[in-house]
Amino acid sequence: MDRNTNIALVLCFAILVSFWWFNKPSEEQRAQWQRYYDSLAQFEKQRADSLAQIRELAAAQADTVGLSDSAKVASLSQKFGLIAPAVEGTAANEVLENEFIKVNLSSQGAKIVNVQVKDYTNYNGEPLMMYGDEQSNKFGFVFVHANRSYNTNDLFFQSSGVKTVNDTVQTITYSLPIGDGILAYSYTLTKGNYEVSFAIEADGLGDKITTPHSNIDLIWNAVMPRQEKSIKSEGMWSNVCYRYSAGDVEEMSQTSSDDENIDMSLDWVAYKNQFFSSIFQAKSGFAGASISSHPAAESDTAAIKNVASTLGVKFDFRTKDKAEFRFLFLPNYFYTLKSYEGMELTKLLPLSWGIFRWINEWCIIPLFLYLEKVFSNYGLIILILTLIIKTTIFPLTFSSFKSQAKMRVLKPQIDEINKKIPAEKAMERQQATMALYRKAGINPMSGCLPMLLQMPILFAAFRFFPAAIELRGESFAWASDLSTYDSILDLPFTIPFYGDHVSLFCLLLCITQVVYTKFTMQAQNSASMPGMSVMLYLMPVMMLFFFNDYPAGLCYYYFVSMLITVLQTTIIKSFFIDEKAILERIQSNQKKPVKKGRFAMWYERKMKELEKQQRAQKR
Repeated sequence: MDRNTNIALVLCFAILVSFWWFNKPSEEQRAQWQRYYDSLAQFEKQRADSLAQIRELAAAQADTVGLSDSAKVASLSQKFGLIAPAVEGTAANEVLENEFIKVNLSSQGAKIVNVQVKDYTNYNGEPLMMYGDEQSNKFGFVFVHANRSYNTNDLFFQSSGVKTVNDTVQTITYSLPIGDGILAYSYTLTKGNYEVSFAIEADGLGDKITTPHSNIDLIWNAVMPRQEKSIKSEGMWSNVCYRYSAGDVEEMSQTSSDDENIDMSLDWVAYKNQFFSSIFQAKSGFAGASISSHPAAESDTAAIKNVASTLGVKFDFRTKDKAEFRFLFLPNYFYTLKSYEGMELTKLLPLSWGIFRWINEWCIIPLFLYLEKVFSNYGLIILILTLIIKTTIFPLTFSSFKSQAKMRVLKPQIDEINKKIPAEKAMERQQATMALYRKAGINPMSGCLPMLLQMPILFAAFRFFPAAIELRGESFAWASDLSTYDSILDLPFTIPFYGDHVSLFCLLLCITQVVYTKFTMQAQNSASMPGMSVMLYLMPVMMLFFFNDYPAGLCYYYFVSMLITVLQTTIIKSFFIDEKAILERIQSNQKKPVKKGRFAMWYERKMKELEKQQRAQKR
């Protein structure tokens, strides 16, 4: 090989080494990947153990077919030791019920198999159930006895039956005897709330069972069923949330698969639909967790997400130990969530962050709920809410229109500057334009600033209406449910990015936006900006595709807001803006000596320096 070839090979090798060096994972990334792989390995081991247990139980049950009861007991005892009485049986279903929820329990796994939230139905008018397929809902922990792995989810417990105390408290206890030791699950439901207390107790099991890490890893798997008409919208606002014991609330991805391995203490984990939540809280906190959330298959129209959690619980089987928890099965009303003090449950509502969330929590929600007490029609409530908001920000709107009028009457002078100064001298043209604004007493930013100040309210409303359970099932005009889309025509096909239906409020919103755009373009005399005109007219078309699947309440709010804006534009232009008087005032200002402010002096100096640099570069 010649010298050039050798140099090329050395350079290629150096580039590869450099690329590897600068792109190698950090220690934190390697630790995160290792936790992920460990979680996968643990999951695969649990799955393999469960499959092996199922096969072994099936084989054991097949072996006992035709045997006498005593022979059957002896055969199972030989295979499964002290766990034998619990490996087969018939599941008995029992119910805890109050005026808010109906909790269905099973002796197989001593678990909650489903919960009905009363006074609510799903999109089909059926009772609203918090979980989907009963077989997919698993709750329990893995332990080892006599060198075999078991999951309490699959074992048959003995039930004490439902007991009622003073007509206010219902309780049930499930027990799993293991030799002279016992494992017990107890559930308690009190009248007047959405809370189910849950406890795990063990006594005399220290030498009979062992668990990973000498603690309990509670495995809680569930299918989040579809509750709402719009499966797309519901999936967008449904996810898994959890709260660190330190206080921060985090949420997993709403639209894609997500897996989290958490090595910090957690207060609670929540499986949250758009309007309802299942929350599991540990009294002493969870010692870390592995959580996964995966959207259901597109072909599955009955489910939103498949979720699973493995939650660490400190527990000592060598002593008589007890772990206490509680389940909450809640509709996502803001003040219902807020009533659970210290839990930060209002963070389950997707009200955005920062100033947007502040506007929702301290302005829009209190005002909306106050109007709800006065009026019963939610279409009227949204209309009045919109009027109050538009009235509040009217001074900003008026200021914006006034600034636009000033810019409009100056347009002939700006066109004259553009004729005198060629486009190649952009700096000089800009300086002349700014000088004209100073003489006229106009701040070019004064027209944009009022509009920018209104944006937080518009965005806050964008997050409020999809989260407002108050609108669920409420009708107005042709919309039978303001919490979902208002279809006036179901299409026999699906249009990409649009959907298979036509939402009338969305259509009205876009038409009103076109009208407003036309007014705006005429007011600004934007014939010299055809690109801007096309972009502004394109926005309503984009909104038509974007909002077609959004709640009718949101589209109705934006429609009314835009309609009021059009009316304000017409009224202000007709009765409050006298462009002739504005021009006379500007001409009067132009005759007065202009005192440059600090910003103007700084801007002019910088522009001169930049122009000087450009001239030097051209030489």
